[in-house]
Amino acid sequence: MIRDCAVIAVEGSQAAGKTTLALALTAHYREAGVHVAVSGEPARVSPFMEEAVLYGGRFDAVAELDAFAAHLMTAARTARHHRLLIADRTPASVIAYSRHLLDLEDPLNGQLIHAMEATCRAWMPNAYDAVVYCRDRYNQRSGGDRYREKVLDLQGKLDRTIYEVCAGSGVKLIELPTELDTASRVRWIAECVTDMGLLLS
Repeated sequence: MIRDCAVIAVEGSQAAGKTTLALALTAHYREAGVHVAVSGEPARVSPFMEEAVLYGGRFDAVAELDAFAAHLMTAARTARHHRLLIADRTPASVIAYSRHLLDLEDPLNGQLIHAMEATCRAWMPNAYDAVVYCRDRYNQRSGGDRYREKVLDLQGKLDRTIYEVCAGSGVKLIELPTELDTASRVRWIAECVTDMGLLLS
């Protein structure tokens, strides 16, 4: 909960259907009359990530710290004046990517990851009412998503690491059953949200 806004995040490795699900959940609650907002994945609008992914740059501490800070800022700002926020990813994903993409022999990178982990443990259980974890793996190359090109071979490792970071933060995790279509995913999550009593007035 961020102030009076319930927050549900959708998390998982790349090509798990997270963004499609976040948008579908938002549409579901909007149609139900809930004042809901959705926050996109901050890394996709980061100039540092754009440089690293699209223009041959590198993943470094600056790029990862920018993405991490954007997660905190985006959730806090988007939650304002809303009853429900659906977040596409959490700061945990930045930590996972940092562990796999940064040079861990560099002391600065190790210190940065340690600090981000501590922040996640303090922030995530208080900010996110639940994190829906998606384990489906769709075709990573579908749609020509260039943001996945540099991490195609890391899907399995990232899945395990993102889950580990989420679990280690103490946030409530809801593991979404696999092999559901989008409508079934939305219904299943909506039932969980109802059972949790998050949207009771």
